[in-house]
Order: sequence, then structure tokens, then C-alpha cells
Amino acid sequence: MQKRSSIRHWVISDVHGCADSLLELVGLLPQGDRLVLCGDVINRGPRIEAAMELAWHLVESGRGVWLMGNHEQRLVHQLRGETCGDPQLLAGSDTYRQLGGRSCRRWLERLEQLPLVHWGDGWAATHAGFDPLNWQPHLTVRMAFWQHYDGRFGRVIVGHTPAPQVRHIRDIALIDTGACYGGPLTAYSPETGCVRQVQGLRGVRPRVSRSLPLLQH
Repeated sequence: MQKRSSIRHWVISDVHGCADSLLELVGLLPQGDRLVLCGDVINRGPRIEAAMELAWHLVESGRGVWLMGNHEQRLVHQLRGETCGDPQLLAGSDTYRQLGGRSCRRWLERLEQLPLVHWGDGWAATHAGFDPLNWQPHLTVRMAFWQHYDGRFGRVIVGHTPAPQVRHIRDIALIDTGACYGGPLTAYSPETGCVRQVQGLRGVRPRVSRSLPLLQH
């Protein structure tokens, strides 16, 4: 009988420039396990480029996958000039302010190729969820997906909506615990349901989504 692989996956979402927390969290996870960064590595936090470099190192080393989040998608559109040419939109980007225009454009080719979904064995990870009208990945969906997901993809692990702890809605696991708002940065294993956490930014008042009290869990 073939021995079952002991390799696990850990899904991490919404790093948002918290590079020190990401480095600490990665150091807690077994070297042989694979990591899925579930979007929004960029913006908000103090060390955005360092977070991006670590995420890309995980990709290049074969240890990790970096998925597209709505913040990465927005930056790609802005750098392509697909936002009506308004320079104020780029000027308002934390990533653009920290990296500068030249460095951001060097990242453009990498950001453009980020996948929308990582498919596991009986589970999937994506940034926000799937549009229930066509079941395609959608980077900003919330309630429509939470209410109408029918389990067709198995367990789905998403971020995008911060809360004080990991939440479950039937077959959906929401793992954004608001690291950039003072909450922990979380790694969640879809194979086991195990959670590993480290402290996010200190001295920041935690933010909680107003949508979460409506959830059934």
C-alpha cells in the first residue's frame, strides 16, 4: 500500500505589508509543507516590499503559491492605466508610495501572472469567494457567496473580511484575522483544520467587519 503523503498546506491571507509577521509565521510551519498566500500581500502595512519579496521567494522556491487579491488586481489595473488615467489613484496606493513608480512597474509582470484560485484535494483557496451567478472566482464578493455557496468545490478558504478569529460558514473558512489592524496573522491548514498564528501590527486598534455578526457559524 502506498504511504499517504504527510505534506500539508497552510493558507495565509491578507498579509498587507506585515512582513515581520509573515516571516515569523512561515518560520513556525514545517519546512516540507506548502503555503498558499491567499491575496492582499500588498498595501496598508509598513513593510510592503519586504512582504512581496518574501512571498515571491516562496513562489520561486516551490514552497508557496501567491494568489491574486483585490489589492493586487487594483494595482495592476492602475499601473496599466486602466483606471481612467487618474494619477491620484496611484498616488493613493500605499504600495506605490513605499516602492515608487519604477519598482512597482518592475513588479507588474509578476503581479499580472498571479492565479485566482489554488485547487487542493477536496478544497480550494481564493481571495474572497466565487460569484454564485457563474461560480467564477470574484475578488470582492462577500455575502452573496457566503449565503449561496452549495459546497460544489469542497471546503473553500478565503480572506478579504477581517474578524478577531477564524470563522466558518458551512463549507467556507474565513481566515483574515486583521493582522494589519492589530490582530494576528493566521495560517490555516485545510487538511486538518489546524490554525497557527503570530502577532500582527502592534499599537493598532483592531478592525472588525460589520458584516460578520450576520454570519451563521
